[in-house]
Amino acid sequence: MTYQKRLFFLMLLDSIIVLTSIYMCNIILIPSRNIFTPALLVSSVSLLICHHVFAHLYKLYKRVWRYSSIGELVAIIKAITASIAITSVLQQVLYDDVYVRVMAITWMMHLILIGGIRFSWRILRDRRSPRTNFGNKKQALIIGAGSAGMMIARQLKYNPNTDLYPFAFIDDDTKKHKLEVLGLPVLGGREKIEEVAKEHNISNIIIAIPSLNKKELRQIVEECNKTRAKTQIVPMLEHLITGKIKISEVRDVQVEDLLGREPVELDTFSIAHYLTGNTILVTGAGGSIGSEICRQVSRFSPLRMILLGHGENSIYSIEMELKSSNTHNVEYFTEIADIQDRDKIYKIMEKYRPGVVFHAAAHKHVPLMERNPEEAIKNNVIGTKNVAEAADRYGVDTFVMISTDKAVNPTSVMGATKRLAEMIIQDLDRRSTTKFVAVRFGNVLGSRGSVIPLFKEQIRRGGPVTVTHPDMVRYFMTIPEASRLVLQAGALAQGGEIFVLDMGEPVKIVDLAKNLIRLSGYTEEEIGIEFTGMRPGEKLFEELLGENEVHEDQVYPKIYVGKSAENRVMFIERLIDLVNNYPQPSELRQEIMNIVFNRKQQEEKLVTIEA
Repeated sequence: MTYQKRLFFLMLLDSIIVLTSIYMCNIILIPSRNIFTPALLVSSVSLLICHHVFAHLYKLYKRVWRYSSIGELVAIIKAITASIAITSVLQQVLYDDVYVRVMAITWMMHLILIGGIRFSWRILRDRRSPRTNFGNKKQALIIGAGSAGMMIARQLKYNPNTDLYPFAFIDDDTKKHKLEVLGLPVLGGREKIEEVAKEHNISNIIIAIPSLNKKELRQIVEECNKTRAKTQIVPMLEHLITGKIKISEVRDVQVEDLLGREPVELDTFSIAHYLTGNTILVTGAGGSIGSEICRQVSRFSPLRMILLGHGENSIYSIEMELKSSNTHNVEYFTEIADIQDRDKIYKIMEKYRPGVVFHAAAHKHVPLMERNPEEAIKNNVIGTKNVAEAADRYGVDTFVMISTDKAVNPTSVMGATKRLAEMIIQDLDRRSTTKFVAVRFGNVLGSRGSVIPLFKEQIRRGGPVTVTHPDMVRYFMTIPEASRLVLQAGALAQGGEIFVLDMGEPVKIVDLAKNLIRLSGYTEEEIGIEFTGMRPGEKLFEELLGENEVHEDQVYPKIYVGKSAENRVMFIERLIDLVNNYPQPSELRQEIMNIVFNRKQQEEKLVTIEA
């Protein structure tokens, strides 16, 4: 039916109802009264005109009534009440008389007929929705009897394409217990999850509380893990606000949901102040952190962005992604370059003259760098030195280097070279107009080479999941949060700081493995966990600040700043000169550690090597 035909039909139907209501009420309540009096004729015409006016005003003719709810009922009541009120006033003004009982009953009949006919569309839709296969559907338990939970329940009840049917709600609000929502009982709080799931053979548990914080989510998932039901979740509030996902898009609970922390509110004004309208260069732009920094920076409307990286495929991918969603008219330029190529880096800096540089390019794989220490030095130390000195030469305002918690009291070549990179930029900051800062954080969820993709692949193959040590713990942070805090640190930069992101509570890797196994629908007995022993360069736990760097006050929520450490750049220069002369990786590794920890034999060893 076209809109015009539908409008004509509804207006005709409403006209019949309005006239029927007022004349029927007069006949029933005042049978002796002549219904063809001028007063009744004027009242009926007034009521008809007013009804159509207010029906258009409250959009009664534009609503889809098969999805009607409280909002539609309120609109009907407003339109009918306003029509009756104006007609009653007109009766009083013209005829100095109002039949109160007649108008009250007319209002009631009007409401019953108008509302009843419209809501019958909703009733018919509900009755005609296919439920014949209910016996073949799996039963779902919904956590949260709020608006999100009701939306999910409604979707499951009336969607013929889903193989789930809502059985009941679980909600911690005691006022809802023993009541029904959409015809489904609220059986109790989260402590009832295990009992209900086992007693009623629940196959799926859906957590429908978008505003749930991480701590509460972990507690609920722990209860769900006591059952054999598959646990799913509606999108987080952050994703709903940004419009990335709709609330009806239920997905499996992921370990990232449990490890991530509460989002930090950014000082968008200060970030915009140094990014908007500026030229931004990102090294390692195709990597996990670099690409997310590009996405975050783009939202602040920079004038142009230079995406610099060594891998052409990853740079091409992020370039295409950014251009396809370019709503801020940002110019994007790509540069395929190795940060070890000093001349090329200088030419790029001279060509674009960026105002801000985010240096995310680095080798970060701990065991690989243990076997190839010379490559760690070339990329993490020499590469950083090249980019930082080029930034100094061409007047970059702010230089932000991405560092790691492994740079604190390092036991690995990767961590030690990142510590040396921190020393380089701190030394440069002392004699440059550029503000050089570093930002440290721990493991990033979902980044390339991280433990979670490895565990998922091992589970997919049927196990076992390999964990190096039962007591090993790590800090975790999501890629978007890490990137946002990097931008915030850049806004806070005065020069020379090592910003440290508050990583929350450390997580035991073995607990992470157990959670992943359960969330994948298996038990530990089915997959198994195997301890393989610690790899070279690994520590049982990571630190975010060394003892000589501790500065307890936060400079911003979730951001600390460490004190400047001792300058040992003179030894770094010597190390760079000697990097290609070491016959054995073990000797080069030892030399790196000597510089980082400023061991007494450092000068003696350098003299010996030189001789």
